[in-house]
Amino acid sequence: MTTTFSSDGAELMQRIVTPAGIGGRPSTVGLEEYYELDRATSFIVNNNFTKVALQFPDELLSDSATVAAKMEETTGSKMYILGDTSYGSCCVDEMAAEHVSAEAVVHYGRACLSPCCKLPVLHVFGNQPLDVMRCAEIFKELHPDRQAHVIVLSDVTYSHAIDDLASQLHLIYPNVVFSQVDSKKALSSAQPVSGLVQQFGRHFTVDEEHGLDNYAMFYVGCEGPELTNFMLSWNQCPFSSFNPNTGQGRWETLDVNRALRRRLYLVERARDAQVVGIVAGTLGVINYLSVLDHLQRIIHQAGKQAYMLAVGKHSPAKLANFLEVDIFVLVACPQNSLLDSSDFYRPLVTPYEMEMACNPARAWTGRYITDYCQLLLGASEHIPFPDKILDSDSEPGISLITGEMRSTCLYTPSDSEPASGSAVICHNHIQTMAQISPAASFLESRSWRGLEQKLGQTAVTKAVPGRQGIAIAYEDEACG
Repeated sequence: MTTTFSSDGAELMQRIVTPAGIGGRPSTVGLEEYYELDRATSFIVNNNFTKVALQFPDELLSDSATVAAKMEETTGSKMYILGDTSYGSCCVDEMAAEHVSAEAVVHYGRACLSPCCKLPVLHVFGNQPLDVMRCAEIFKELHPDRQAHVIVLSDVTYSHAIDDLASQLHLIYPNVVFSQVDSKKALSSAQPVSGLVQQFGRHFTVDEEHGLDNYAMFYVGCEGPELTNFMLSWNQCPFSSFNPNTGQGRWETLDVNRALRRRLYLVERARDAQVVGIVAGTLGVINYLSVLDHLQRIIHQAGKQAYMLAVGKHSPAKLANFLEVDIFVLVACPQNSLLDSSDFYRPLVTPYEMEMACNPARAWTGRYITDYCQLLLGASEHIPFPDKILDSDSEPGISLITGEMRSTCLYTPSDSEPASGSAVICHNHIQTMAQISPAASFLESRSWRGLEQKLGQTAVTKAVPGRQGIAIAYEDEACG
């Protein structure tokens, strides 16, 4: 086996992966069963795929080489292991798969089930063990009323045991609904049709007369971004949960209203912002290009300037380089959108929060939208931007954060004018508009503007061999 690095470099760059059984595959579950090798093999052989990308999260990387070797031996196809994903590990990394011209992706571990753009995908969740009897006991303790209307949700890694749980509870609780995970096609419509609710790759049927908001939710899984996403999306419903790792249940004490107040505070920050950075947090989830264009348009119509940023995995250090940006809007899957931005130099908001800040026709209704597809034209939650510009004698609004006046004027671009370009800002309530670039204005005010180019003053020299190796251990450096 050849390696890209020298021996010293390879040793320094060696990655420590999590052993099986520690946050990954339980030691009591066999490799073939956990990774569903028979089902994955059938998926590849039946579709005549010759190049397949196997995407593993960090906690399962220790098994990746063995799984890939078994798959190659069984199918005769070439397998490529995707480890460090371009964005969140819950999303299918189509971009990395295309680097090796893969014809399909087998995604292992937890998944947000966001629909993909191009490649066919098979999800293998890795069936984590669930004590169904204990889970049923906890459910009975938390919901003693046998006529209670409850919807049972689960982490995808426990979805295999939901039918067994249903057999334990259905005879006792006639009004309990068990959601099913659709691992082949993620569903995004949030509105029930004839009682059917399809959202976040799950579907279940509710009593239309009782109403979805009058159901309680029971979640099987550990605390994490998936549960937070559910609680914000269905914030009118009380939530309880069962943690399979501890065998304990509880009524969720997360103050959802407090979380919503934090999100609404970010909406006010977005209303105050003049320069917005649109961060592409995915290049594989369906309709991401449409929502990027949608955001760019409404930000411009609200009299703000938008910049598109592609930085891979976003971090506070990366985004701190854009000092001229007042706020960032993150386009990502529902689970990765709800970030705690307290560590960032500027806040990060979701597309829904940005639209609330820019579109005066959208008012807060109590429902929180984490799936950006619902905001697009033709979707259930789409609200058109007002056609008319506000009257010239309208008074500016007052910022709830700074207490200062801010203009409420809108700007309607002509058909020939692109959504991007120079910023349109309102200097006062008379709506005097000036075409300037906020980034250029910010750069003009800085005392240091980068290295001087000194064009024509630097002597031209021939290229010479550079240093070899990696940054932490070049070949001409002694390893201490």
